[in-house]
Amino acid sequence: MITGTLYQNIAADIKKNILSNKYEIGTLIPTENELEDMYKVSKITIRKAVELLVSEGYLEKKSGIGTKVISNNLFNKLSKARSFSSIVNDHGDLTKEILQIKLVDPAGTPFEESQQKVLYIKRLYSLDKEPFIIFEHYLPNVGIQDELKDLRHKSLYKILKDSGQDIYNFKDDFRAVKLGDDDKKILGTTDELAIKRIRKGFDRFENVIEYSVALYDTNRFPYEIEYEI
Repeated sequence: MITGTLYQNIAADIKKNILSNKYEIGTLIPTENELEDMYKVSKITIRKAVELLVSEGYLEKKSGIGTKVISNNLFNKLSKARSFSSIVNDHGDLTKEILQIKLVDPAGTPFEESQQKVLYIKRLYSLDKEPFIIFEHYLPNVGIQDELKDLRHKSLYKILKDSGQDIYNFKDDFRAVKLGDDDKKILGTTDELAIKRIRKGFDRFENVIEYSVALYDTNRFPYEIEYEI
């Protein structure tokens, strides 16, 4: 079994309570002070644990209200692989920046046959302020109720959840590719090659509801996968 850091172990325990419905969807989990008392740790540790579950799409923080359970059925529930983001977090400060967010015509996207516009999000991941991943997400069939600028504060899976969609399984494809000049500029690298990852997320009817393309500068940080056996 993987032995994580203290905040990861607490996050795993809270997640277990979510998946077992001890903390039901739509309810608030215990407050920070209550969690501090329960786990006998600092407020910073609790906040990191909660933020991890927010990033994974299980929780949503409501200012002045508390932290609410928003899902117990995301794809990471199905996998025993530790998330790459949590692995990177062990090695430094992982930050995410949205470069673009817009509705685009389906032509030229992975959803060319769609009858409506596709939500496109482009993000840059940095480790200790050094860019190393470019992520492009395409979400079809997403009814946008919020202003696009408001979506910057929502996780990908919260956006899907708000549109009545859940990811039940996913498929990944990895290959080595040659970097274009624009991507080199964004990543701040002169390296010629990168790892390209194509991820498809499926709903319960096997419809693709998320298509993401990522470029990883593995010279900055190798792509690692840890599995719980």
